[in-house]
This record gives sequence, C-alpha cells and structure tokens, in this order.
Amino acid sequence: MTAGSYYWKFLSLPALALAIGYVLLLLAACTMVDNALYHPNYGSRRAPAGLKKIKLPDGSAVAVLHLPNPSARYTLWFFHGNAEDLGDLEPFFMALRDQGFAVFAHDYPGYGLSDGKPTEASLGAASRAARKYLREELNVPAARTLIYGRSLGGGPAVQMAVEEAPAGLVLQATFVSVYRVVTRWPILPFDQFQNLAKLPQVKCPVLIMHGENDEVIPFRHGEVLFAAANEPKRSLWVPGAHHNDFIEVAGQRYWSALRDFSDACAKSTGSNP
Repeated sequence: MTAGSYYWKFLSLPALALAIGYVLLLLAACTMVDNALYHPNYGSRRAPAGLKKIKLPDGSAVAVLHLPNPSARYTLWFFHGNAEDLGDLEPFFMALRDQGFAVFAHDYPGYGLSDGKPTEASLGAASRAARKYLREELNVPAARTLIYGRSLGGGPAVQMAVEEAPAGLVLQATFVSVYRVVTRWPILPFDQFQNLAKLPQVKCPVLIMHGENDEVIPFRHGEVLFAAANEPKRSLWVPGAHHNDFIEVAGQRYWSALRDFSDACAKSTGSNP
C-alpha cells in the first residue's frame, strides 16, 4: 500500500462513520419519531362537563368541548400541548371564558377520549372535523375565531390558519418544526409540522409568546417564528418562564397580552364587540 492510498483510507474512515450515522438518524426519524413525539397517556382521560364526540369519515370519534360566552367577541379555538387533554385543561378553559372569550377545543387522536393514533396526518384530519363542527353546528365563522396553539398544538394550529382566514393566530411555546427542536438546523430531507415554512402564508394578525428559559422548546424557536410572521404581529417574551410554567410566571402580562391582541384583531378586521 502506498503512502497516498494509506492516507486516503485513513481520511475516508470519518466520512464513512458520518455517513453511517446519518443513515441511522434517518431510520430513527422514520421509525421512532411518533413514539417519541406523542405522549397521550399522561392526560387525565376525564370527560369535562359538556364534552361531545363527533364522527370522522373513518368511523372514529373526536372529543370536542365548547364553552359558550354570549358576550364574547371571539371564540378561542385552543390546540393543546402534549401530555395533556381536555379534562386536564377544564379549569384553564374556564379562566379563558372568565376573561371574555368563548372557548372551543378538541382532543387529538389517542388523547383524552378521542379514538385513533396520533400522527401529523391524523391530527390534521381531527382538526378539520372539529372545524366543520365549529363552523356548521356551532355557527362560529372564521372571522369570529382566534386560533391558539400551545407547544405541540402549534403544528395543527398553524395549518388551520393557513387553510382559512381566522381573526387571529396565537402561538405559545411552539417550534419552527419538530425535528429542529433536536437538530437545530434542517439537516434531514423531511420534517413534521413545518411551522416556519407555513407561517408566512398566514395572513391574519399573529401573537407569539415564549418563555426565555424554555427547556423543552428553546426560546430561539419563538424568535425565529416571530421574524417569519407577517405584520401585524405581536410578541410576549417572558424572562424566567419555562415550558410548563409560562402562564404562572407571566401572570397578568399573559392575560393583558391576550385581551390586547383580541382588541387589535377587532380593529384589524373592523369587527364590533
């Protein structure tokens, strides 16, 4: 073996190891991501008062909850985060109603009392079924709806805001895309819930909120999403807030941001209280 061929072989070993590692990463992303991403079994699986089930075309059922508020300007359509469900969030939904909103929410497939298995596609199908119920059964038009996605819920929330024209979109502690929570950079040829790519297609006002000490979805995700959003847009960055204590740490700033955003959406669309 010549010196040149020896050094070439030596130098090619790291490249080979890198290629093998990349292939293993691709395989892991394809086969393991759903199990790692979704955690439906941590929720209460309790039925809050007023819960209903609506049927999907495949015969499965989606659990939905509506808290009406006759004096509300907007219905807040809430997309919840991971490891929680409608039963867990009932007190929070009541607080939202007390703050002047009507509230509508649904559980994703496999979460709470909804049937099925969670995937990006199944979350989309469940959201469209919930939207049909909200529009046709509850008679709430898109122009009277604020779409709100928290954490994992930011994915289907952004998609719904792309598909129709709500009065506004709120994103709390959500990601630019699923894989980039881990990889930071887009190193894979595919991804899930690509919020960063979709957000420029959203034409309504946007409010993005994030805790600066978020240990699950780093703060930079909120900053990048905010930069990508169209005007008019607002932000609420909360120093010291982590992923699961954002509202507690923000305190009155959170509720003021929601009310002010609602007022701004009304001015933007010309709607009346």
